[in-house]
Amino acid sequence: MAAQGVSDQFAQDFVDFLNEAVSAHHAVEASRVRLLAAGYVELFESSAASWQLERNGRYFFTRSGTTIIAFAVGGAYKAGDGFTVLGAHTDSPCFKVKPVTCMVKGDALMVNTQPYGGGLWHTWFDRDLGLAGRLLLKNPTTGHLDSKLVRIDKPVARIPNLAIHLAASRDSFAPNIQEEGKAILSMSPSLVATKPESVFEKEVGSRLHPVLLHMCAKAAGVDPASIEDMELQLTDVQPSTTGGADDDLLFSGRLDNLCSSYQCLRALIDNCKTQEDLSSLGTVNMALLFDHEECGSASSQGAGSSMFMDTISIITSKLSGDPSTGMLLQAMRASFLCSVDMAHAQHPNYAGKHDATMAPKINSGLVIKHNANQRYATNALSASVFRRAGKLAGVPVQEFSVRSDSACGSTIGPIISTLSGILTVDCGSPQFSMHSIRECMGKHDAYNGYAHLKAILRHHRDLVAPQDSR
Repeated sequence: MAAQGVSDQFAQDFVDFLNEAVSAHHAVEASRVRLLAAGYVELFESSAASWQLERNGRYFFTRSGTTIIAFAVGGAYKAGDGFTVLGAHTDSPCFKVKPVTCMVKGDALMVNTQPYGGGLWHTWFDRDLGLAGRLLLKNPTTGHLDSKLVRIDKPVARIPNLAIHLAASRDSFAPNIQEEGKAILSMSPSLVATKPESVFEKEVGSRLHPVLLHMCAKAAGVDPASIEDMELQLTDVQPSTTGGADDDLLFSGRLDNLCSSYQCLRALIDNCKTQEDLSSLGTVNMALLFDHEECGSASSQGAGSSMFMDTISIITSKLSGDPSTGMLLQAMRASFLCSVDMAHAQHPNYAGKHDATMAPKINSGLVIKHNANQRYATNALSASVFRRAGKLAGVPVQEFSVRSDSACGSTIGPIISTLSGILTVDCGSPQFSMHSIRECMGKHDAYNGYAHLKAILRHHRDLVAPQDSR
């Protein structure tokens, strides 16, 4: 196990990342900043044909501002050698703002919201809410559209509960999200009655309400007239933090799945930090942080797209000089994927919801996820490889399978293993309150997961032979 100070410092670095990564757009930008600081070269898909990839090189690229793929090429890599891949996702359940951003209901100016993913929506009521996402701006020189992140951290919106005295039932809460999930932006008569003033505002006013338009322009430091569109979501303005009587817990939104994203990112950066680290590496180490897992991964920047296979095809071709399918298939058989997504810790108030033989505990290491119906991609071989890596890292490992009378969620693991045929394990750190606006995990599990994944990147080739019929 790690020394207390190392685990504490890692947790604090993770909290800093969480407080930056308030949306998928911000998570990718926070990742991008860290990769650039670590010496990674930014690539662009529009010039992929001319990518110059070299052994001992470190690279990354983004798509749509919400997905990022980073990779480091080992100095000992040879044509047909495999990829050691860590995969996670940047998105979390939230209320997103509809393209027609606002509406007036009664005496209130409301943010026009829609639910994204499968959230515990009742937890969003009576919270101090901000806004974050990206703006699309018209470039005055080229006329093209530029993208800029925007973030309003102060509590500008709220979804209020109905007073208990007026509720039909005091024992249940099942809001109609269309009618009751809108967020109040203002009760000020002057703002509720705001009308578009400029010609530009009249053009976009049916979509982008002038009040929200000017708020976002001010927050981003841009001219309101340059904004052509926006992609926004409501955010909880309460910062992420550590806590608990022994400071052993970590409280935040978006732990599912930014914890996994940060563990993957840091494991990649730290495993390939120096030229000495890279020179002895015989694989390509990769971190895949996809968008849209919470709604099925079927998008241009989701795990169900061709993005991963396109990337490894380009890498194989560029480094081997052989564009044939045979070389790529050889590399796939020598590869290993960790699909990293948060797991359900056994809840002390609902212990019976778990299979007692496979009930993960907080601060007790990464969880291997098993499901006979392939909701997870783990098999006996991939689980064994993963356990061996944990021993090398000196960190604990746990097992999880849902009760046989319960439904099971899924991850990007079955999707990518189906597309690629790569040997895959599904794993993740245990947490409480998954899909709540405010989740909870063990502080030391942040480091446990990172150390385990770093060991996979470093030792995968020593733990399993290339797979053929086994």
